[in-house]
Amino acid sequence: MHQFLTANRIELIARCREKVALRGTPAASEDELAHGISTFLDQLIKTLIVETTASPMQSRQVSGPSGGGRPNLSEIGESASQHGRELQYHGFTAEQVVHDYGDLCQAISDLAVERGQAIEVDEFRTLNRCLDNAIASAVTEFGYQRDFVVADQQAMHLNERLGFFAHELRNQLCTATLALSIIKQGNVGLSGATGGVLDRALLGLGNLIDRSLAEVRMTAGLPVQHHLFSLADFIAELKLSASLEAQVSECRLTVSEVDPLLAVDVDRDLLLSAAGNLLQNAFKFTHPRSEVTLNAYALADRILIDVQDHCGGLPAGFVEDMFRPFVQGAEDRSGLGLGLSIARRSVEANGGVLSVRDVPGSGCIFTINLPRHALAANSSH
Repeated sequence: MHQFLTANRIELIARCREKVALRGTPAASEDELAHGISTFLDQLIKTLIVETTASPMQSRQVSGPSGGGRPNLSEIGESASQHGRELQYHGFTAEQVVHDYGDLCQAISDLAVERGQAIEVDEFRTLNRCLDNAIASAVTEFGYQRDFVVADQQAMHLNERLGFFAHELRNQLCTATLALSIIKQGNVGLSGATGGVLDRALLGLGNLIDRSLAEVRMTAGLPVQHHLFSLADFIAELKLSASLEAQVSECRLTVSEVDPLLAVDVDRDLLLSAAGNLLQNAFKFTHPRSEVTLNAYALADRILIDVQDHCGGLPAGFVEDMFRPFVQGAEDRSGLGLGLSIARRSVEANGGVLSVRDVPGSGCIFTINLPRHALAANSSH
């Protein structure tokens, strides 16, 4: 068989190229072929030749042992590992790595039939052992390199987020510290402009921490804690926390009356984070001395919570992009650009939908859409 493979080496490699092309996979470079199919074919020939000598077991140094025992220590294992590494680098999939070696096996079988070349049982076993060890080594290295790339990307994204978070946290803390230092000197009071700066900084710190805690819960996949509670009480809590933000932003906050029997069955903390993010976003971008409206009501079998601002309307084509992480479409680039992304994930974790409607020339309306529930008529919440 080794003589047959040697005589038809060029033909076998050409057939493998054709099979790769028919699958529509990325084109294999000369380096990849050199450390892949071409090298494997040479090592298979070398293994078969050694097995015809008086010391056939020395062929394991080339092919590796049967049963997958540490094949990487063999010549085939080393070159197959390099082949898997190169294929991962150039965007191949694990399936394509396996197909590379399967192509050669098929090409050998087809050509042997065409040329009337008989393959002995022992030779076929050697072919299978070489293929098995090569595939195992190539796929193992391919997976290792893929995991390494994924881990590196995740670390990069995490470092980027931590950097943004630390930068924003430091800015807010620095502002609060400076404002407090000036107030302590006794030249200005808490009710003046400097006191307003302190209020905004502390409010920003609280919002940043709340948003970050919500993101940690969502990213960690912690279970959602559903509880049935009054929608009216929930809106009242939101109103209380948003009133200070309205005062700091010099805007009016208008909150609608809510049917006391309406209820939601959700994770209260996640919903509070989502609605709070929407209100923070509204106060941030609405025009000074304009109005932010919080409206909660029932429509058929759904509960809708609307947050409407007067930002002047959204840029063209920005409706969906604004929910992506780190996207900021307005001139005010303070913050991390994560609020709306976290809000959407928090709402969706509660079985709801977060959407936005543009009101050109006026502003936009963010709507949290949740399943409707009701409290008993005599229930006190």
